[in-house]
Amino acid sequence: MKLQLVQLVGRNAFTAYGEGYVSVNAIRHSSNLVVLPDRLIPDWTQASFVTLNITDFELLASLDAEIILLGTGNQLRFPRPELLRPLIQAQKGLEVMDIQAACRTYNVLVSEGRKVAAGLIFY
Repeated sequence: MKLQLVQLVGRNAFTAYGEGYVSVNAIRHSSNLVVLPDRLIPDWTQASFVTLNITDFELLASLDAEIILLGTGNQLRFPRPELLRPLIQAQKGLEVMDIQAACRTYNVLVSEGRKVAAGLIFY
């Protein structure tokens, strides 16, 4: 699906998504990544959703973001509660959703000037 959005000059935005990929500023990505308004962290983790670990969430907690969107593939899946400890300690908000919803929500929050990051798990 191609996304239409208000021009976000100098900001990363999702421009499309489909089965097994997302496009950020018209560049296609098909592996786990973190998207922030001002940078990308490609290959954020090599883990699958089932093998996510505390280190993966420590990286998310260290980001300059108030809200972390966790895109869990094509379906909504919740991470194990113990993995959320770094985010709780850093007082970061977490919203868990499928990748498509994470892309749409991220674009809305960036357009509002919010400090947001999207961590996407493709497998």
